[in-house]
Amino acid sequence: MPGRKAWMVIILLVIVSPIFGVILADRIGYHEPLDVAAEKLGLSEKDVGYHTPFEDYTFPGLGPVPGYIAAGLLGVIVILVIGKLLELAVSKK
Repeated sequence: MPGRKAWMVIILLVIVSPIFGVILADRIGYHEPLDVAAEKLGLSEKDVGYHTPFEDYTFPGLGPVPGYIAAGLLGVIVILVIGKLLELAVSKK
C-alpha cells in the first residue's frame, strides 16, 4: 500500500481533478474524442450497450464536482485492491 506521502499526493490529485475534468472542460467546450466520434456516427450512449452507474465520471446523487471526486476515489480504491490481490497471488507462488 502507498505510504503517507503517496496518499497525500493521490488525494490531492483526486481533489484537484475536477478543475481539469469538469470546470475547465466545460469552459472550453472539451468533449472526449470517442464521444465526438460517436456523435459523428449518430450513436448515443444507449446504442453502444455499455452501461455503468458511474457514467461520465460522476457518482449518482452528487453534483458534477463532488461526483467526479467520489468517482476518482472509487477508481483509486479499485486499482489498489486489484494491485493488492495480484501481490498476494504472486507472493503465494
